[in-house]
Amino acid sequence: MCYAHSKGSRIVLKGDVSVKKMVDSAARADWIKEKVDLAKMQYMDGINIDIEQQVKKSSAEYYALTDLVKEMTEAFHKEIPGSQVTFDLAWCPDCIDKRIYDYTGIVDSCDFVFVMSYDEQSRMWPHCIVGANAPYNQTLAGYDNYIRKGINPKKLVMGVPWYGYDYTCQGLSKDHVCSFAKIPFQGAPCSDAAGHQVPYKIIMNQTNHSLSGILWDEEQKAPYLEYKDPHGTFHQVWFDNPRSISLKAAYVKERGLRGIGMWNGDCLNYSGGSIAQEQTEAMWEALIPK
Repeated sequence: MCYAHSKGSRIVLKGDVSVKKMVDSAARADWIKEKVDLAKMQYMDGINIDIEQQVKKSSAEYYALTDLVKEMTEAFHKEIPGSQVTFDLAWCPDCIDKRIYDYTGIVDSCDFVFVMSYDEQSRMWPHCIVGANAPYNQTLAGYDNYIRKGINPKKLVMGVPWYGYDYTCQGLSKDHVCSFAKIPFQGAPCSDAAGHQVPYKIIMNQTNHSLSGILWDEEQKAPYLEYKDPHGTFHQVWFDNPRSISLKAAYVKERGLRGIGMWNGDCLNYSGGSIAQEQTEAMWEALIPK
């Protein structure tokens, strides 16, 4: 932490709590005090509130969540001058995974929000066909929707994935269409739960052993690769790389967003080998809009 502070970096807590419990103002005050005291004891610089629970519009939880963010921000700013309070939002404000929040109220109440522009295939219609974790047009449409709601772009940080999804193909066509098993989720017949998350460093190690090398989907503006496992089953892996991330970073600059970040830093290879070092540096550099 001292090293991070010497480089001008902030270290913050991560906070998650039952929204139902936060309806009670006394419980809310106790939880906020607990986090402020912990941050002060550990010389931390704020908190990132990462609550991803289902909330109905105009419910008691709906208003309590906004109150929590507002009261948390006020407490941290008072007790730790210069601290920051941030909140994680879904990639789009349109009821993602049944999370309906007071978006403008939350954004106004904290220093900025981190938009989780990944896991965008949690619900798929109508066919179980593999696609990008964070398709370009779909990702940018989410930010456009937030901005249309009156949210200041300067309070939006774009989150991009440093991991991908590995899907087992039930069928793989010559034109790279991979169909996969149905796993229904919240009314949709298909979900990315049929795949599993894979860090970027693992995907890069797979590249030389894949059937295809890295391919590019122009419509989704995302890379993917294909391989066959020891049982002879075909897999398709979709991910983000410097090429796809750079396109999104350009949007950050163009629309005047606050910045860009990733989930998460440990997904890269820091072993020090020349190839790994080159790949890792390229991913970090992709976060800087050209």
